[in-house]
This record gives sequence, structure tokens and C-alpha cells, in this order.
Amino acid sequence: MSRLLKVLVVDDNQALAQSTAEVLRSKEKIERADYAFDGFEAVEMMSDTEYDALLLDIIMPKLDGFGVMEQLKRLSLARRPAIIVISAMKSDDMVIKSLGHGADYFMMKPYSADDVYERIVDLCFPESVPAAPPQRVILPAPPAVSLDEKITGIFLVIGIPAHIKGYHFLREAVRQVYANPDTINRITKELYPGIARRYNTSASKVERAIRHAIEVAWTRGKIENINQVFGYNIYTKNDKPTNGEFIALVADKLILESKPNRGDYMKRAQPKSFAL
Repeated sequence: MSRLLKVLVVDDNQALAQSTAEVLRSKEKIERADYAFDGFEAVEMMSDTEYDALLLDIIMPKLDGFGVMEQLKRLSLARRPAIIVISAMKSDDMVIKSLGHGADYFMMKPYSADDVYERIVDLCFPESVPAAPPQRVILPAPPAVSLDEKITGIFLVIGIPAHIKGYHFLREAVRQVYANPDTINRITKELYPGIARRYNTSASKVERAIRHAIEVAWTRGKIENINQVFGYNIYTKNDKPTNGEFIALVADKLILESKPNRGDYMKRAQPKSFAL
């Protein structure tokens, strides 16, 4: 265990990234601790420097954590860094997708830099770990997750990028249908116009942007992830839902998760006819 470690902290929260790197630099087994504020910057740094460990946030602008792990596979590295994914949102879908992309650990925010250091040492020097290896998922009791965070988590797993207009229109549509499920039956007369007024645009542009967001998800996303979110195989690569169907599916999933009695909800959630 003579070698010292190089670590890269990647988080768009600049204060958090800098403070974490500063703590890591003070540790005896750390030679270097750098930081990056977005995924593209991180990939560029990893192409120049062989890091032993990567502390990686998932939700970031430009290129998210999943994109970083995908790009990492394409780099010609002598050795793959240990990857610790960190996120403020905990969901089974997020954990499964992170580990499936190559993460070695999943840690919730807020985290302790000292705990991160211990995990890095465990991963980079596995021979020093006594008995059974440490668990791969570290899940302290998280604060209550807001509706917006839940919607963001679903969109992230499905593959809807946050930088396109349809993302924001779609999130608002899901939020409104979650609050008032009957709104889905007035999608063109009420839902689209209401979102258009909020964003100072037209209802037709809202409709087109949402359609584009769904098509992007089906183009760049993995159908198994999409089906996993909804809990059953509902779509194929060539079988895209309508705007109304998709909004209703996401809203119904969130309503179902918030209901203590699944049976009562399922009686209410009968198939809808969409006024498209």
C-alpha cells in the first residue's frame, strides 16, 4: 500500500467540490485531489491524468454523471478509476442505473468527506479490507424528496436531457396532472395553454417541445430503463407513447408511490381516453 492516490471530484456545486478535494488532500494516502464542475471538464481531465478514484455527481449541466461513465469507457486508460457516485436523490432506479454504468459505490448527499476517503481507500486497496468487502450502496436516511426531485429522477433515468425546452414543459405537465389527474383529459384545451402562459409561449410550441423530449428519450435512452421505471414491459424501441399517455404514466407512477393503499388507487386508475 505504498502508492499514493490521485482523486477527481466532479460536482457542479463548486463549493462542495472544492471543500471535498481540500479535505482529501489532507489525507495520508492521497497524493492529489482535483475537482471539475461539469462532466465535459471531467472527461478532459481524465484524458490527461490517470486518476485512481472518481467521486461523481449524477445531475450536472452539459454532461451528467451517466454520460461521464459512458465516456470513461472510451478513454484509453492504463487502469479504470474506482467510481463513487453521489446524488441528493435516492431511488432504486437511480442506484441500479448507476451500478449498471460501472459505479462501484452509490452514496447519498449530504456525505462526509472522511467517509468518502475511507471508501476510496477500501476500493483502491481492497487487500486492506478485512473479512467481507464493504457494501456497494451507502444510504443514510435522506430528507424527504420533493415532487420536482422525483420527476427529475425519472426523466434522468429515462434519458430526457435537462437542457431542452420540452424537459421543462414536460415537468410542469406532470406536476399539474399529479395535482389534478383529470387535467389529462383537457390536454389541448387546458394543460398546454396553461403551460404556455407560464413560459410566455404558445400552446402549439409546448406540444411540439414535449413531443421532441419524448422522441429524444426513445432515441438516446434504453428501452429496458424506460420499462423498468414503469415496472413492466410496456414499450418497444419503435413504440413511442403519445404526449398524453407519457404524462399520464409518469403522473400515475408518482401518485401510486405516494398512496399508502395500492388497492384503492388501482381501482381509481382505470385506463383513460385522451383528448388529444
